[in-house]
Amino acid sequence: MSVLDKLASSLGRRDEVPNKELALLIADKNDKKAIAELAENLGNKNKEIQSDCIKTLYEVGELKPVLVAPYAKDFIALLDSKNNRLQWGAMTALSSIAAENPKDVYAALAKIVAVADKGTVITKDHCVKILVKLCALKQYADTAFPLLAEQILNSPVNQLPTYAENAMPYVKEEDKAGFISMLKSRVGDVTTDTKKKRLEKVIEKLSAKGKK
Repeated sequence: MSVLDKLASSLGRRDEVPNKELALLIADKNDKKAIAELAENLGNKNKEIQSDCIKTLYEVGELKPVLVAPYAKDFIALLDSKNNRLQWGAMTALSSIAAENPKDVYAALAKIVAVADKGTVITKDHCVKILVKLCALKQYADTAFPLLAEQILNSPVNQLPTYAENAMPYVKEEDKAGFISMLKSRVGDVTTDTKKKRLEKVIEKLSAKGKK
């Protein structure tokens, strides 16, 4: 039985439950053959199968990234897709494997950021997750952090506090003043009290960091 037969569209379902259940099964069994078949069908002529495949793959990536990490280049290729579902699905998959396969993800960083700049909020969210994971790795941090700061500077207001909170652990001493200044420049954009307090808390913590 082909793994495609277990996808939501093949079962006549309009929800994502079958794809999530399939991802759990694949991760549990370390089913590399199923992963390969799903990756191969990212280019299937049927758009519903394409969507189900990318959904299942990034769900596996969240559960067991090592299984889908070898397919980073397949996901990177999908960033050029005119199908928005495939594009943000590919970015989601890349964010799930960025720590597992940072070399391939880092090599495509220019494309990843360019796509995020023009993409949906989901696409931007996962680009930021990718950059945060690269900032955690010493060999990539110097390149990734300025790109992360730029994403935060230009981020949608609703995402701003979350992005700032995620970036906070990776702000180096030499970058702190500039990063704090950038966050302060955006406080006025935030109209929701809760979100403003979250952003101000990040600024407060960074300002206090290192002080006696």
